[in-house]
Amino acid sequence: MASTNLPSAMDVDEAAIDEGLYSRQLYVLGHEAMKRMAASNVLIVGLKGLGVEIAKNIILAGVKSVTVFDPEPVEIADLSTQFFLRQEDIGKSRADAGVPRLAELNAYVPVRNLGGQPGQEITIDLIKSFQAVVLCGVPLSKQLEINDWTHENDIHFIAAETRGLFGSVFNDFGPKFTCVDPTGEQPLTGMIVSVDKDADGLVTCLDETRHGLEDGDFVTFTEVQGMTELNACEPRKVSVKGPYTFSIGDTSNLSDYVRGGIFTQVKMPKIIEFKSLRESLKAPELFITDFAKFDRPATLHAGFQALAEFKASQQRLPRPRNAEDAAAIVSLAKKIDADIDEKTLNELSYQAAGDVSPVVAVIGGFVAQEVLKACSAKFHPMVQNLYFDSLESLPTVLPTEADCQPIGSRYDGQIAVFGQTFQQKIGNHRQFLVGSGAIGCEMLKNWSMMGLASGPKGKIHVTDLDTIEKSNLNRQFLFRAKDLGKFKAEVAAAAVAAMNPDLVGKIDSKQEPVGHETEDVYDQTFFDGIDGVTNALDNVKARQYMDQRCVFYLKPLLESGTLGTKGNTQVIIPHLTESYSSSQDPPEKETPSCTVKNFPNAIQHTIEWSRTDFENLFIKPAQAVNAYLSEPNYLENNLKYSGQQKEQIEQIVSYLVTDKPLTFEECIIWARLQFEDKYNNSIRQLLYSLPKDAVTSTGQPFWSGPKRAPDPLTFDSNDPTHLAYIIAAANLHAYNYGLRGETNPEFFKKIADNVLVPEFTPRSGVKVQINENEPVQSDGSGGDSDLTDLTKKLPAPSSLAGFRLNPVEFEKDDDTNHHIDFITAASNLRAMNYNITIADRHTTKQIAGKIIPAIATTTSLVTGLVCLELYKVIDGKNKLEEYKNGFVNLALPFFGFSEPIAAAKNKYGTTEWTLWDRFEFKNDPTLKEFVGWFSKEHKLDVSMVSQGVSMLWSSFVGKKKSEERLPMKFSRLVEHVSKKALPPHAKHLIVEIMASDEEGEDVEVPFIVVRI
Repeated sequence: MASTNLPSAMDVDEAAIDEGLYSRQLYVLGHEAMKRMAASNVLIVGLKGLGVEIAKNIILAGVKSVTVFDPEPVEIADLSTQFFLRQEDIGKSRADAGVPRLAELNAYVPVRNLGGQPGQEITIDLIKSFQAVVLCGVPLSKQLEINDWTHENDIHFIAAETRGLFGSVFNDFGPKFTCVDPTGEQPLTGMIVSVDKDADGLVTCLDETRHGLEDGDFVTFTEVQGMTELNACEPRKVSVKGPYTFSIGDTSNLSDYVRGGIFTQVKMPKIIEFKSLRESLKAPELFITDFAKFDRPATLHAGFQALAEFKASQQRLPRPRNAEDAAAIVSLAKKIDADIDEKTLNELSYQAAGDVSPVVAVIGGFVAQEVLKACSAKFHPMVQNLYFDSLESLPTVLPTEADCQPIGSRYDGQIAVFGQTFQQKIGNHRQFLVGSGAIGCEMLKNWSMMGLASGPKGKIHVTDLDTIEKSNLNRQFLFRAKDLGKFKAEVAAAAVAAMNPDLVGKIDSKQEPVGHETEDVYDQTFFDGIDGVTNALDNVKARQYMDQRCVFYLKPLLESGTLGTKGNTQVIIPHLTESYSSSQDPPEKETPSCTVKNFPNAIQHTIEWSRTDFENLFIKPAQAVNAYLSEPNYLENNLKYSGQQKEQIEQIVSYLVTDKPLTFEECIIWARLQFEDKYNNSIRQLLYSLPKDAVTSTGQPFWSGPKRAPDPLTFDSNDPTHLAYIIAAANLHAYNYGLRGETNPEFFKKIADNVLVPEFTPRSGVKVQINENEPVQSDGSGGDSDLTDLTKKLPAPSSLAGFRLNPVEFEKDDDTNHHIDFITAASNLRAMNYNITIADRHTTKQIAGKIIPAIATTTSLVTGLVCLELYKVIDGKNKLEEYKNGFVNLALPFFGFSEPIAAAKNKYGTTEWTLWDRFEFKNDPTLKEFVGWFSKEHKLDVSMVSQGVSMLWSSFVGKKKSEERLPMKFSRLVEHVSKKALPPHAKHLIVEIMASDEEGEDVEVPFIVVRI
């Protein structure tokens, strides 16, 4: 037993959730799936690299328990992929060596060892208490024996193995497996404008957004007026008629439709029938991972069976790159399928003894997700045989048989595939890893297993400015609870050096972020000292910056990202592919401000409104007060041109004079009045300006379609949401003033119920912003005299020397700071105003905090795909078709691979160029030399020269300036125009020009580098 004194099984999930351990994963799986997982015991048989990769991922995910079986002794070659083994473990049983380190991953998941003696095999009796059984590298005869029993007894079964650059997975979740949610996507919802009363009732949606439904989907309805039988009806099957229309079957016997209504997609369980392994060997259902290799799974289906037969008869695997053994494998496979591809099977035989960390990561990540599907019933399982390969990762010059022989090294598993010569190239490679979070941890783990940078010339640089937080432990597996608060890069570097001592002294960890401000750290010398860059970043801006640096310094870049069960990889190769920045996702569609302010119809709108209200109440006013007290002439300098002078001065007066609390009780009173203002008075004002019976200029009801007529709320301290708002708002207001807060609900009730609320009378003439093109609403008051009177109320800053407010810094992950509590309560109160279904704290936190869903399985797989491309980069492959960009969605599951897009070609005259080309000037030329070169060498007439934000010269600057600037050296010219000295680390300038050809036509040219 590896762990004791653990919470009971059904409490595991909730306790870990309360600690924030699964904060990102919850947005992938949801509470119900997590609870089902937390009741599932999993057995993993075989604890070489693949078994440990699977175990690691499901332990991090939070199954009930993981039990392992592998009594075989550790060999030196196991260190090729088993990242939890150490040199001193050689000779111990794999399970004995691996279990203690696996148990450290998650205190809520006990890890057990079934024990056993070397040579002992798993038996039926040993698997009976598990909900899922995973066999890794187990002989086919044993797989059949175990699966015959699991298929009959409704135990979920997975068999997997990796052989060099090949992988195989088989799933059998029983004769009738219920998948609760095949896709995991949020149910689609939308507003409707009509429902035909017909034998095949046609539903027409608002023409603002497509419904997104597919044939066979199911929907139900709410808020339909007239045809009320549809409200909360049994789910109706959809037949799509167009992007804005779908039919729902017979509606002819329903009432007449009048108006309104919302459709909501209903996720229907799917029953999946699995065949046993014995049946599948004869008639396999093949899952395609790469449509460019459409015929390969059939070949590998026969090939892996031939491999199993060869091993059973010879008691060994085929020898690396041995032609005799390969011929035997081909012969065996042809008895199963005469149409096999011999070239592929030769490679399978050549590599069968190999063990390659990136392939283990790919298959291990995939299988771990399949285990989670079996345990949680969420997401569609793979049906039913998967075969994967990455033969493109082999070196251009294939290794010889002699080159692939074992040498008693930890890299023997990789040498069996790539050879010793290529292993030396891997060891002497120099790579820069940007980020050491989830992807970064996995990347470093794979690199340590590969032996990247382990040679005399090798080097890994890793940078990350972040420190380790509790929520990181769920997927950033190099970190432990003892590391909380430490720098990620330092801890990650130390962890992988412990995995592979060859990396001691080879990893340089940094905390400086990449960006313009650190170009003195990551300068020409730094980039000259690396062979490539791997991004492990979580934001587009940093990715784009590193992309620009790689283009400038002509370095390969490996890019990847994950979003829940989705992941992508991209390869950027100098002079070959487009760059990361060459194509971008379309910007997110923004909600019109008038919708958020006055006409919300979805919970996302009210969350956005409450997030803004959070800033307007607890951040901006405190910042404005502090600026007024500390900045000389603040009012004159900052409010003169703002157009909101009255509003801002009123805010400062309120927070500094009229509403400045001296006690926490006054903060509660303030919060109660805020409630009245936001959820009662403002709604009454809106309905006064736009009554519920208001009509448009065409005579149609104004409050229809996406515009939902609101209702004011009457405060009730017994309503949990009402009280939650008061508690959070009062505590945050108290924080602004440095007052001590309180959380006792009875204390809040007592004070809030006795607040004297001023009578509210709606005002006439208040303009309401109805659409995005109209100006923002205003109360119409405010003039110079009002401003003067307001300003007189402000105390002189000198009279409040040392007094400052505390602006709140939004932090989503601290559950004690009232931030998410306030946003949840504020959003839900507004949702109640507009009769929108409220959201729980968990959902609100994701939307308000812009939390990116994440799960360890996807990270593992995506990182493996990146490392398979890294082999190609190390080899120096220079053909576009040799590289692969990838997209995966483990929920469906789906794999998609494509060639990278070639760098776009531009042309002027007869000169073609791409983003990788540049004009380069050495020795700091004069401006005259610079301009003259373009005329002489390219017959281009330069009319403007600029650098950064400075225009250095143009043809219309005048004779005097031209005569002054043309003789100047570039470095002197830039300093002269910008009036700033160049930083000491600057070795070059990036310059842009406007130029025209001999016909006077404007032309685009590559970017220009001036060496100084």
